[in-house]
Amino acid sequence: MPQDKTETFPRTVLVTGASTGIGAATATHLSQLGWRVFASVRKQADGDALKAGSTGDLRPILLDVTQPDSLEAAVKTVAKALGRQRLAGLVNNAGIARMGPLAIQPLADFEAHFAVNVFGLLRATQAFVPLLGSDPARTGPPGRIVNITSVGGRISAPFLGAYTATKHAVEAMTDTLRRELVIYGIDAIAVGPGAVRTPIWDKAEADNVDQPYAASDWAAPLKQFEKVMLNGGHTGLPASDVAKVIQTALEDPSPRARYAPVPNKLTNWSIPSRLPKRTLDGIFRKRFGMRKPD
Repeated sequence: MPQDKTETFPRTVLVTGASTGIGAATATHLSQLGWRVFASVRKQADGDALKAGSTGDLRPILLDVTQPDSLEAAVKTVAKALGRQRLAGLVNNAGIARMGPLAIQPLADFEAHFAVNVFGLLRATQAFVPLLGSDPARTGPPGRIVNITSVGGRISAPFLGAYTATKHAVEAMTDTLRRELVIYGIDAIAVGPGAVRTPIWDKAEADNVDQPYAASDWAAPLKQFEKVMLNGGHTGLPASDVAKVIQTALEDPSPRARYAPVPNKLTNWSIPSRLPKRTLDGIFRKRFGMRKPD
């Protein structure tokens, strides 16, 4: 969807989940390119650290996407800075990930994923759509929504059922938003990274530090899966590479509907995404030793 060449500068974007990882890299990168960036964090100390690491117009903003009052306050802050201009971009990045076999994972864990990754994302989107373009009193070209999904939004791995379920939901929501918000000229784009050097998997490991599934029949394959995921978190793409893809999604005159920044893309995305599901079942079963212990 072409952007209006008369767009005023600086363009303004809100990035959620900007304390670390992809969100922090995106907020820093865009601010250094001249964007005015509102970077959402949940702790003031994280905001201070983010601000100190940027030379651009980066404005940390306290925001919890699961709390309506927090979102309302954030909208007011951003609206005041915009005046009558429109918000150029909303990057929905806030998310959580916890490992566990779906058959025995506590429902509270599953619900927590949806509270942040799905309902939080939709709550933020609904709150900022008026600033992006649905409010006729605002001027300037309509903005764009960039939703951070995952390879897991298309390929469901074992032990990440809750996480991948939310990312599948976000993929569908992104397509629906794009097809509905076209009446305002607002675009919606998915960015689905593969392995990225980000603390999200360290946090997932910390959640499993007490080994809640150690006595289960999945203990051995889950341990192997953790090793693979943590290795990906240390050897994957730098978050700055994903930030550049997000920049493209925000700035390209004719953006794709979905971007897939994935390391070793042929073997980690292009081929697996086209394989029959039963073939993938066998690959996962062999790779993680998926069998009942003797």
